[in-house]
Amino acid sequence: MLIHRMKLDEHYAVLDVNSGAVHLVDAMIFDLLGVYDGSNASETLLAFRDKYAEEDISEALAEIKNLQEQGLMFSPSFPVPNTFSQEPILKSLCLHIAHDCNLRCGYCFAGTGDFGGHRALMSKDIAEQAIDFAIAGSKNRHNLEIDLFGGEPLMNVPVVKHVINYARKREVETNKNIKLTLTTNGTLLNDDIVEFLNKNRVMLVLSLDGSKETHDNMRPFPNKTGSYDSAVAGFKKVIESRQGKNYYLRGTYTHYNLNFADDTVSMLDIGKEISMEPVIGTDEPYVLTEGDLPRIMEEYDKLARIYLDRRANGEAFDFFHFNVALDNGPCVAKRLAGCGAGHEYFAITPEGDIYPCHQFVGREKYKMGTLATGIERQDLVQHFRQMHVMKKPMCQECWARFFCSGGCHANADMANGDISQPYEYGCKIQKKRLECAIIIQALLSEEANAGGEDLRPEIDNFKFKV
Repeated sequence: MLIHRMKLDEHYAVLDVNSGAVHLVDAMIFDLLGVYDGSNASETLLAFRDKYAEEDISEALAEIKNLQEQGLMFSPSFPVPNTFSQEPILKSLCLHIAHDCNLRCGYCFAGTGDFGGHRALMSKDIAEQAIDFAIAGSKNRHNLEIDLFGGEPLMNVPVVKHVINYARKREVETNKNIKLTLTTNGTLLNDDIVEFLNKNRVMLVLSLDGSKETHDNMRPFPNKTGSYDSAVAGFKKVIESRQGKNYYLRGTYTHYNLNFADDTVSMLDIGKEISMEPVIGTDEPYVLTEGDLPRIMEEYDKLARIYLDRRANGEAFDFFHFNVALDNGPCVAKRLAGCGAGHEYFAITPEGDIYPCHQFVGREKYKMGTLATGIERQDLVQHFRQMHVMKKPMCQECWARFFCSGGCHANADMANGDISQPYEYGCKIQKKRLECAIIIQALLSEEANAGGEDLRPEIDNFKFKV
């Protein structure tokens, strides 16, 4: 597939898949490109001469031809770079600070914190070894990402503080720039922890599922009381303390709250940096169904309208999945390989075991080694490294392949037992929200070009764990 057409209400856009160029078009050109394939101008003119004036069709086809000649429409495929034949460089590490949690979330992929094993807390020694493993694996790369994860990492505050201090010490000693992120349910945040995290420039992912009713339904304490009030108190404290920056409110929608656009809006009372992710599962009652898909598609359109309307009215907010870079985006290798799980990104358990990412933890066939032994399964490293988007049959002709990079390996394994076969349900959702995102960013770019001001939100390489 060389181009992809998409629309939102009266807005029409066309993506040139291989170049990444996006064109806002009118309804006539949108229609023409449903037939025109880059070479059949006569056939296209005949198909639409009863609907549009021949002169207008010819003029439009000439404009499209001009874009073709510039390499911005129907552009050819490009070769896979030799990056994947080179030794991988570690870019990101997820530390499982706590395989324990003080909540009992109904959809938790981590088995309420223990990842299918036993409850455990990472030691200071293992945490230090993990930081040193990351620094050594990053070689000459200056930037390095370290995620503090759980369970609930604040169940292990002494090690959270220790590993952050150690990372800051080692980044100076090794001339690295270490970006630290911590994911928390917020119920254990207090003034001391907030001050420490702020002082050490720690990005926060704050788990909140929308309205109080939605959140409490799926994120209770062990005694089955809701956690919303406690979580929101912590979130407001930390967001206010850092002037509304360097955080994301990260929600999950399920079969039980398909009105996730409304839940997203309700989160704006807490903060303006939002993400809302679909739940992942197999046959649990909260799992999204094929019958839910039409509603999900409608909700993304609804959310896109809300996003544009609020921005136009001076009430802008940031929705993570509407942030796609249409110019100067990721390099070709990243567009092909995505997050780098299993070769550029690893997860470390409290015991020091190494897995391809946080979601693979507990799937023993994917254990890659330990901090004591290093990576022992180089075959797995190469398997993940070579499993880029152009190696996946389902992805090779998909228009979204260079935005999603083939999707999540862990979800593919969960659904199909094979990381080469993407999680198809997730693909459908991903493509819908990409369509909304591309149209939104194209519209914001057009406004910026017309007004001389870039109205697009700042986009970096931050990624969410799903």
